[in-house]
Amino acid sequence: MSSEVSEKAEEKGRGLTFFERYLTVWVILCIAAGTLIGWGLPGFAEAIDYEIRDVNVPIAVLLFLMIYPIMVQIEFSEIVNATKRPKPVLLTLIVNWAIKPFTMAFWGWLFMVHIWSPWLEMEVAYGYMAGMILLGIAPCTAMVLVWSYLAEGNMGYTLIMVAINSLSMLFLYAPLGVLLLGLVGVPGVVEMTAGVGEAIPLGYLAFSVGVYIGLPLVAGYITRHSLITLKSRQWFEETFLPKLDNVATVALLLTLTFIFTMEAEEIVRLPLNIVMIAIPLLLQTFSIFIIAYLAAKLLGVVYEDAAPASMIGASNHFEVALAVAIMLFGAGSPAALAAVVGVLIEVPAMLFLVRICLSTRGYFESNPELAASSAAG
Repeated sequence: MSSEVSEKAEEKGRGLTFFERYLTVWVILCIAAGTLIGWGLPGFAEAIDYEIRDVNVPIAVLLFLMIYPIMVQIEFSEIVNATKRPKPVLLTLIVNWAIKPFTMAFWGWLFMVHIWSPWLEMEVAYGYMAGMILLGIAPCTAMVLVWSYLAEGNMGYTLIMVAINSLSMLFLYAPLGVLLLGLVGVPGVVEMTAGVGEAIPLGYLAFSVGVYIGLPLVAGYITRHSLITLKSRQWFEETFLPKLDNVATVALLLTLTFIFTMEAEEIVRLPLNIVMIAIPLLLQTFSIFIIAYLAAKLLGVVYEDAAPASMIGASNHFEVALAVAIMLFGAGSPAALAAVVGVLIEVPAMLFLVRICLSTRGYFESNPELAASSAAG
């Protein structure tokens, strides 16, 4: 990251750590290492893919290690203050549910049915499009806390939107899935749209939200409240928090390595198909981010709210999309592969958008109180 970003971070009391300063390098190394491990040791990839109630245990542990250090730093009074600023909340809801699903369906239709049609069988092309649609109607929950933290956003607002997204998915995911899969008229798939509602794992959604969000939230709150009460705020901020400096970043890198290890076989087996799916997914990610970011600027939303509002819409809840794709079409289906590619591009793409946010924050008004409450350490 630039020296200007470093200076701004230090002004807020948070110098960039060694891992954060060279995060792009570590990401590239983790992608390469994960792919090589998964390809060279396929048995190892299967051995570490351990699930309980469809929740991947290693990923759940790593997500806890990513999110807990963030939750510990949240001044929970900011959650109440965030509800007093309705514009970013409404912006996020409109982008997530009235714009994003339809733009994803458009990009899928444009690339899979038209641009890539000479190289794909029709059934495969429509399967990829179906998987993209399932991604597009699943807004991000847990991981967006990491992106907001890295972009120095308002964590109180981000936490509120995580809760709203989680509840919204329970009611809107199935109807939008039925609508969009039906609209695109997927051969061999349109007959299955009636099963989308039945395939939405409501119990899984509730359980995963509890595991990915609830546990680190409760643990973070208890830790913060207990240590400030037993010790002091000064001890908490100057002694305890510095010990967590690299925990979230290392956990993020391990998660990335783990994901690429599990998906290495598909990457090596179908590299061109992976690229054909990744291109429209990246266009979707960047276009939604631009729409939300520019809208936030026009609406006069402060940077600390604009950054997470834009990244919530740009990222996806790929665990839900993959689970539904497998339930509807099977583990080896084109739809499931499209959801897997969503996993592969998520971290690198969102890290790039974090960098964009930090480098353009000067174009937004800033709320010093929000900035201070979002500073780490």
